[in-house]
Amino acid sequence: GNRKLFFDQYASLLLLYFFTPSLDSLRALQEATGWEKTRKKLGIESTSLGSLSEAARIFDASHLEPIIHELAAQAVPLSKGREAEALKGLTAVDGSVFSGMSRMAWALWNKPDCRAAKLHLHFDVLKGVPCQAAVTPAACSEPGQLEAMLQPDRLYVVDRGYADYELFARIVGAGSSLVARVKDSTAFTVKEERPLDAAAKAAGVVRDVILSRLGTSHHKDHLKREMRLVIVRTIDRDGKATELWLITDRLDLDADLVALAYRYRWTVELFFRWLKCILGARHLISQSRNGVTLQMYAALIVSLLIVLRTGRKPTKRTYETIHFYLIGWVTDEEFEAHLRKLEERSSKKTG
Repeated sequence: GNRKLFFDQYASLLLLYFFTPSLDSLRALQEATGWEKTRKKLGIESTSLGSLSEAARIFDASHLEPIIHELAAQAVPLSKGREAEALKGLTAVDGSVFSGMSRMAWALWNKPDCRAAKLHLHFDVLKGVPCQAAVTPAACSEPGQLEAMLQPDRLYVVDRGYADYELFARIVGAGSSLVARVKDSTAFTVKEERPLDAAAKAAGVVRDVILSRLGTSHHKDHLKREMRLVIVRTIDRDGKATELWLITDRLDLDADLVALAYRYRWTVELFFRWLKCILGARHLISQSRNGVTLQMYAALIVSLLIVLRTGRKPTKRTYETIHFYLIGWVTDEEFEAHLRKLEERSSKKTG
């Protein structure tokens, strides 16, 4: 009828939402469409609250996926050298829960009155950007979702929640590799003990072995190939020692790099913190699964745009500077000066 709202316009409004902290609800976003300058810059008309609510259900979120992939492909590695070359394609995988409203029936979680969505994220560690994502109800199998999202030429690093021999076989079968933490009670058959060099010992590696079989002879051998177990000993803040049992199919990697690859898994946790605490994505402005997916994809696009513009991982200070730049309170010269400071700080850390 009298509604005229297109997908690109709705996506632009979602980007405006994340770049403007004062817009903290769907109603606030709708009010912003009544501002003349906003309408001119975004190429939209004044939009009703009903139109925005309906758009979240009608516009197919999957159309934003190619944009995420394209932007992620444009990003360049933020680090170079031995580690970057050896760990090419390193992808940290994890999921994070976003609490929702009780009316979100599709997002039933662990209690009848508890609703939540889960963002399954693949994070390109060396580029510092998200490269793939999916939104599901919180009560969803993370290993199953990873299997559905597998890509070739990746080095997936995952925690114990993804420890599944059949999943490991699927990763290898997809043309990728893995570094996965498993329980320290995991059964295995040793084929060869590898000596530890100084770099491995410095990284906390206490054992490096080639396995002829992962698991017991009573279970199906899904992998049907040699695997490798690298045991890393870490010390927490309280002085307590913990052993990390890391399984990988990469027999060519130095042991210290296997340990480093798992250490990099925390980058996806830090990115979730950025999404929730700085970008504000934990506040859901839609109740439908498609609407939540649209919001999450827009948040990832914002993060990618910041990395592509600054050449650095997004920080709170840079995010604030961008806010003031967009409203005209920071000049081009001041913004470029801010970026130079970031580059100088990065050079000092790596120098």
